Amino acid sequence: MRMRKLLQLVATAAISLGFSTGIAAAQSQSSTINGTGPTSEVTIEQEVTNNFNQTNNNNVNIANTNSQSAESGDSNVSNNTNSGSSSTGGASNSNSTNLSASISNGSGGGWWLPDANQSSAVSNTGPSSKVDVTEEMTNNVNITNNNNINITNTNNQTAESGDSNVSNNTNAGSSSTGGASNSNSTSVNVSVSN
Repeated sequence: MRMRKLLQLVATAAISLGFSTGIAAAQSQSSTINGTGPTSEVTIEQEVTNNFNQTNNNNVNIANTNSQSAESGDSNVSNNTNSGSSSTGGASNSNSTNLSASISNGSGGGWWLPDANQSSAVSNTGPSSKVDVTEEMTNNVNITNNNNINITNTNNQTAESGDSNVSNNTNAGSSSTGGASNSNSTSVNVSVSN
C-alpha cells in the first residue's frame, strides 16, 4: 500500500508603516518539516511584504515688513541785527534682518531592507517525495513631498531734511540742516531637503 501525504506550510508576514522615518523592521521566519512518508508532497511558502507610505507637507511662510522714517529739524535765522550760525543734527535709521529656515525630511532610512531571516528545512522525507520551497519578499515604498514656500519682504522708507531759513537780518550767520538717511538690509535663506 502506498501512502501519499500532502503537507503545506504557508507563512505570511506583512508590515504597514506610515508617516514616520528611521524605522527598522526585523522579521524572522523559520519552517521545519521532519519525517514524511513515501511519495509525500511538501510545499513551503514564505512571503514577507513591507509597505512604507510617507507624506511630508512643508509649509514655510516668511513675511518681513520694515517701515522707516527719518527727518531732520528746521533751521531758522531771522529778525536779528547780528546773528550767529544755526544748524540741526542729522537723523538716520538702520535696519538689518536675517531670516533662516531649514527643513530636512528623512526617507525612512534603510528600513525597506530589513533583517528578514527566512529559513526552511526539510529532512527525512520518504522515498519518491516532492519538496517545493518558495521564499518571497516584496518591498513597497511610496514617498510624497509637498513643499510650499512663500516669502514676502516689504520695505517702506522716508527720509526728509528740514528747511533752512535766513531772513531779515542785519548781519547773519549761516544756517544748515542735518542729513536724513535710511538703510535696510534683508537676508533670507530657506533650505529644504527631501
